[in-house]
Amino acid sequence: MPCSLLRKKELLCFEKKAGIRFRSHGLLNLAFSHRSYTNEHQEQIANNEKLEFLGDSILGLVVSDYLYNTLPEMVEGDLARIKSFVVSEESLAELALPLEVDQYLLMGKGEENSGGRLKKAILADAMEAIFAAYYLDSGFKETTRFILTLLVPQIEKVLNNKHKRDFKTLLQEYCQKTYKIYPRYTVIKNSGPDHNKTFWIEVNINDSIYGPGKGKNKKEAEQKAAEEAYLTLNPDE
Repeated sequence: MPCSLLRKKELLCFEKKAGIRFRSHGLLNLAFSHRSYTNEHQEQIANNEKLEFLGDSILGLVVSDYLYNTLPEMVEGDLARIKSFVVSEESLAELALPLEVDQYLLMGKGEENSGGRLKKAILADAMEAIFAAYYLDSGFKETTRFILTLLVPQIEKVLNNKHKRDFKTLLQEYCQKTYKIYPRYTVIKNSGPDHNKTFWIEVNINDSIYGPGKGKNKKEAEQKAAEEAYLTLNPDE
């Protein structure tokens, strides 16, 4: 994907922040190209979705290999728990912000106006696309170095229990183990325009209601409700 001289200068700034260097700035530019941007241009322009697909697999392999070789005493379930956090949308979006990924994204006006630059899903997808672009540009060894530079601190957070906990998963595991049931989430209210809604969600466990959790999307509200329920049911946590 070709880019202008001005765009190339912008991408060089990103490379400096990230500590990497691309041979092909077209590949890096493609990694920043959200589908909303390509949809608004009549000419045929590719987006970063295929890179995201490849980057997801590369990321999973690099993290799995690192965990397997550096934590030999851990059982599979614990390794999977650590991996699930460090490759999660939450974790990748957190990593994107210091790199100012949001400033380099190419996106359509509609997505831009709805706050798309700071949406966790878009930031996480862009990170996966960047990993894939760097792999295609510079190979697996350099990509592994880049990924681990970013993610080893995230792994350390989990090992020291300082990460942001996924209460929805924790609650589901607790309910399956204790009651042999799944939590049931219900939207009880939402307000605001489509681009800026707020949701209130309750969770039902054995006919006991917890919440409501409040959030800017259903996922966030469910997490808040799950957190209240889990900590109520596990007061020593």
